[in-house]
Amino acid sequence: MRKKEKGIGYLQLLAVLAALVLLGVIAVFGIGEKKLGSASDVKLGLDLAGGVSITYEAVKENPTAQEMEDTRYKLQLRVDNYSTESAVYQEGDNRINVDIPGVTDANAILKELGKAGALQFKDEDGNVVLEGSDVETAEPMVYSQNGLNQYAVSLTLTEEGAKKFEKATSENVGKRILIYYDNEMVSDPVVRETISGNKASIDGQASYEEAQQLASTIRIGALPLELKEVRSTVVGAKLGSEAISTSLIAGAIGFVLILIFMIVMYRIPGLAASLALCLYVAMMIICLNLFDVTLTLPGMAGIILSIGMAVDANVIIFTRIQEEIGAGKTVRSAMKNGFHKAMSAIIDGNVTTLIAAAVLYFLGSGTVKGFAQTLALGIILSMVTALFLTKFILQAFYRIGLDSEKLYGSIGERKTRNFIGHAKVYILISAVLILAGFVGMGVNKAKTGSAFNYGLDFMGGTSTEVTFPEDTADITNTELEKLVSDTLGTTAEITKVEGANSFLLKTRELSLEERTALADELVAEYGVDAELISTENISGSVSAQMRQDAVVAVLVAAVCMLIYIWVRFHNWIFAVSAVTALLHDVLVVLTVYAVCSKMIPVSSTFIACMLTIVGYSINATIVIFDRVRENMKEKLKKDSVAEIVNTSITETFSRSINTSLTTFVMVAVLAILGVESVREFAIPLMVGIVCGAYSSICITGTLWYAIHRRVGKTEPEA
Repeated sequence: MRKKEKGIGYLQLLAVLAALVLLGVIAVFGIGEKKLGSASDVKLGLDLAGGVSITYEAVKENPTAQEMEDTRYKLQLRVDNYSTESAVYQEGDNRINVDIPGVTDANAILKELGKAGALQFKDEDGNVVLEGSDVETAEPMVYSQNGLNQYAVSLTLTEEGAKKFEKATSENVGKRILIYYDNEMVSDPVVRETISGNKASIDGQASYEEAQQLASTIRIGALPLELKEVRSTVVGAKLGSEAISTSLIAGAIGFVLILIFMIVMYRIPGLAASLALCLYVAMMIICLNLFDVTLTLPGMAGIILSIGMAVDANVIIFTRIQEEIGAGKTVRSAMKNGFHKAMSAIIDGNVTTLIAAAVLYFLGSGTVKGFAQTLALGIILSMVTALFLTKFILQAFYRIGLDSEKLYGSIGERKTRNFIGHAKVYILISAVLILAGFVGMGVNKAKTGSAFNYGLDFMGGTSTEVTFPEDTADITNTELEKLVSDTLGTTAEITKVEGANSFLLKTRELSLEERTALADELVAEYGVDAELISTENISGSVSAQMRQDAVVAVLVAAVCMLIYIWVRFHNWIFAVSAVTALLHDVLVVLTVYAVCSKMIPVSSTFIACMLTIVGYSINATIVIFDRVRENMKEKLKKDSVAEIVNTSITETFSRSINTSLTTFVMVAVLAILGVESVREFAIPLMVGIVCGAYSSICITGTLWYAIHRRVGKTEPEA
């Protein structure tokens, strides 16, 4: 080894270590006023920071874009009083979401924000003299009179509103003008004189708080559109804190296990990949700040999952390098060829997973969008780390003298397994699993009237999660059923959260007053901390749309992937085989939801889970198909198509197992240590990972061969 090359290698390693330290410092402490990169400055969603989220729907059919934007803008001004991190954004053509994270008394804010109803000013004869759209804004005010503080509400009217109000006040001097909000009178001030101009005031309020409440009511009622609440979520800050800590611990444990696995299995390349993965985590934190991504609980799961998936590209590369060394190539040549030959499989696999993430982002909503963002970001960063950073670090290790073949490992001639010969066995296994799912659906339908245990997202209603003090660990379902019945006059489905002194109370859709009354009763009866009560309220119209979105999302993803594979491989048989296999995986995971319905509800994370499985499954399949395509070019003259398929599956077998194992470990740690909502996501995903590995190894290749033989193909087009 030349001294000059060794010097370059040491400089490369020094650059990597410096980058690791620098990015690590930025990720922890950040830079600049906005602390770009600081982990503590990552914007947290409601499920992590606590707070309130409401989805409003316009009562008016087919509102105009301008009406929706005006309403969104006024709501944004309204909620800015609660938190600088609040967000108001339009969803679809007629819905507006309001998110206020980090607030401590979310129920009180939800009550104050209220349902956006119609605002009307009427004279004593009941004639409407002013509409909510005539009022620009309303603010509480304090003024001094005879040395005492007086409280009032200052109104700012539109130009048209000022004209209407001047006419109304001139005709009603000495009389009252009644202010109605959502058909309830909220104030009845006396007109003392004619009021001209766009400024007016309502005095006589008993306190500043009363003036503030009236101003708040008028502001909300002054929205261009009348809105109705169709969904709301209240999360206690302590529950969000617990979710963060458990998810971070799960991520750290899973990450360390993956680093150990990579070093043990792949030696020097594994060490290079471990350093690259550390850089990957730091870059992820920086990018979350750079792109202003709001991190939610499913989003954290997406990051942790993407760490597991980031290993995949490295495993593909390292397997290729070991094959090249086993074929007699030098380490230098093996590294060059390994990265080159792995390129197409890595790109195709990641692009198809990105398709799933894109479908999630555009068709999903709320936390599902957050999951899609972090998953997509993780996939892109994983490609960068594998194709560039890992290669750079590996070259550095080689140049400093770590060039022995023993440090890289080798794979010699493998004994080809006859996968095609066992096709009937694989079909039988798959048929039994899928059939069990349909049987489970039928049994559930007979018992409960529904094939699955649909969560609120799919059925509508109100869910209240309560964490009780340790000294009330002997609470029973019967006690809570009675409490709900006595307080609300309705029945409740009570579920104990495993591993915690918490219960889920599912009821019909409750009003805000009913939700508040239930929370107050729990606090009074059991001494529950109000911050450990979270509620979710979803109307039937939203749940019906969620069911539709789930089906559409999976179908759209499957069609997009089919088109991509068809174009990329220039062969429709590859596309049909891959998509058939991933639909097989979806059906098997549905079996889990049907058979384990009591443990795993079909909720909002169902869509994210299904599309993650679709993307993950197609990724593994493409690696095998890429090898089939390569071997068809090189071996068709001397081997039969069946032998080529068996050889291709055998050559990628260790990659399929190792990648599935690392991802499975990450998700399994989440399932063991995560909070209930994460566990509901992780368990079916674990099944999907195992099923994806099985279908890729046992189903896709044999299915491709069966179709290929039936249509009389001799070789795929290049």
